[in-house]
Amino acid sequence: MADSGTETPSIAYKVFTFEDERENARESLCVSIPEVLDPQFGMYVWPCAVVLAQYLWMHRDELRGKKMLEVRSTHSDSDIGCKTIVQTLFMEDDELLPVTDFEDVLVTVFFLLRKNPKAEFWTTYQVRSADWSIEVLLHRWNLSCIEVQLDQFDADTPELAGSNLPGNHSIQMMKITLKTEDAGQKAVHRASP
Repeated sequence: MADSGTETPSIAYKVFTFEDERENARESLCVSIPEVLDPQFGMYVWPCAVVLAQYLWMHRDELRGKKMLEVRSTHSDSDIGCKTIVQTLFMEDDELLPVTDFEDVLVTVFFLLRKNPKAEFWTTYQVRSADWSIEVLLHRWNLSCIEVQLDQFDADTPELAGSNLPGNHSIQMMKITLKTEDAGQKAVHRASP
């Protein structure tokens, strides 16, 4: 029988256990994420995903009852049970995008923030080149951003939630908002006289 060239992809499960001790009470959340290990199509947890999930876990009390819009730029199952942690949140996961696609993502973020000026766009990303920055795009779209230091939410380690992620990857987290002077204005376009 001839080989058709298609093999059943291998599925592995990554288990993440988020733990926190508060006021002599220990809380934990265990999440199992399937990963499809296939050279033609891969579905796996990005190193950035566990960092964002750690942030959500450490801020879960503040996030309960909030609304969420998850914007993904990959096919990864990267929310790592975030929907279990909070009902809703506005975030974006790690991207493996060509540089030219970042503007498309930021245009979408700008549109959503104009409609919801008090919202924040949270993202984690893997630094792949120190020579590239989204600063020009942030300025172009009237967005500001602050970097969230990983040690502020216990994510400054190569092993989070009982996993080997994020490993030795350089991960950063930031919050993007509308620039203050734009946050209160309506998106009204008028023709010049």
